[in-house]
Parts: sequence; structure tokens; C-alpha cells
Amino acid sequence: MLNIADKEYKLLADYILKNYGIKLGSQKKALVAGRLQNILLQKNFSNISEYFDYVVSDKTGNAAAALIDKITTNHTFFMRESEHFYYFRDNVLPYLANTVKTRDLRIWSAGCSTGEEAYTLAMIMQDYFGADKELWDTRILATDISGKVLEAAKKGEYRNKDIEAVPFYWRSGYFRKTGGEKSVISDKIKAEVIFRSFNLMNSRFPFKKKFHVIFCRNVMIYFDSETKKNLTDKFYDSLETGGYLFVGHSESLGREGTGLKYVMPAVYRKE
Repeated sequence: MLNIADKEYKLLADYILKNYGIKLGSQKKALVAGRLQNILLQKNFSNISEYFDYVVSDKTGNAAAALIDKITTNHTFFMRESEHFYYFRDNVLPYLANTVKTRDLRIWSAGCSTGEEAYTLAMIMQDYFGADKELWDTRILATDISGKVLEAAKKGEYRNKDIEAVPFYWRSGYFRKTGGEKSVISDKIKAEVIFRSFNLMNSRFPFKKKFHVIFCRNVMIYFDSETKKNLTDKFYDSLETGGYLFVGHSESLGREGTGLKYVMPAVYRKE
């Protein structure tokens, strides 16, 4: 097992916190060592200090991207925290359908991982609008910091056992079996999701228009309180009045000072 000195670990952890908002406590040291061991062997680095110097001196950004791919967990699955999707379908979409006169719905899946959340939202909207779907622009922006998971998300291929929680009519209508043990998302649903690399720690968000809905679930659990507060403020500024923010059930926002109104567990609204 790779041995990381306390001083080396602090250097690495401070870099990741500053640049990516992820807080690595001392209890994660063994986990980090296990995830970085192979990359040090592949690059012939004798210790973390040499690897760290390589990461910060690489002007292409590829080394930092590889580091984040190793550090981030990226665990997700279809219909995770399903009550959020039902609330989106039964409450948020009817509200937006009646109030967004331009028929341009702007939905952001932030920290999209391998795409399950974004594709689920696309399938929900396909069902909701039905024959009128072509009259609406409901394309979803899905972002993540990890290039590895974004490539998997764009491919849209999942093991059949991982889509068992997906309703049967979705599996039969929006997935195509590829042979063996996998199925792939239909081209119609793929076309509804735009995947992009994006760092939530950017000081300013570059979006020209505000969003009606932002999903950022089970991402802020890795952030400290100051980082979470700053990100929540940026989400608030990026939402249309009346827009919704969905976070993970293991996360909560301080209701004071966010400007967001609590709606239900892990759902907030800008008024």
C-alpha cells in the first residue's frame, strides 16, 4: 500500500479543496492512498510529493483531471431518491408548463456523474409533454468535473441489472438492448441531454440565461460549510424567480441567508 506522509496528504487535500471544493478529512487518507497507488506506479513516481509536483506543473490540465477522476466517488443509479422525480413530474412541470410562455425550459443536472439523473428527467419530460413535446425546448444541461464519467454518460449504456428500478414502459420504450447484459438509451432521449465538463468551484457561472430547475444532489456532502454556502448563493443567482433547487436527502441548506424557501425535504425554491 502506498504510504502518504501527513505533510504530503495535507498538501494534496488543500489543493483539492481550493480547486474543486472537495474536503478530504484525515479519515480518507487510506482511501486516497488506495486510489492513487496505481497511477504512481504507472508514472514511476516514488512518492506523493513527486506526483503532486507533476499535477500542478502540467499546463494541459490532464494530470489534474486524472487526479479528480481517481478521487471522486461518482456513485449514482436510476430513480435514486425517486420522490424528487415524482415531485418534479407532478408539481414542477405543471407549474412550468403554465408559466413559461417561451416554451424554453432550462434544466441543469449539476454533478451528473454517469448520466442516470439527466436521462431520467428527459424521460419524464418526454412522457409529460407527449405529442406537444416538439413544441418545447426541454434539453437538459448535464455537467460534471470528471471526464471519465462524462464519457460514460454520453455513451448511455448501462447493465440490465442496473435499470431494473426503471419503469417497464421506459425500459421498453427508451432503452435498446445491445446484446449480452447491457442496454443503451435511445437516440431520442440522448438528444435531449447536453453533457459538458464544468467545475462548480468557478468563481462565476457563465450561463447567459437562468435556470428553471437545478438538480445538484449528493454533491455538496463533500464540501465544507463555506464552500456549500458559496455554491448555494451561485445557484440562487442562477435560478429564475419561482425556480427549484433539488439537493440530496443527506444534505441540507441553512434556511437563513440562502434566499431559498424550503418546500419539502431536499427541495428548495427561489421566490
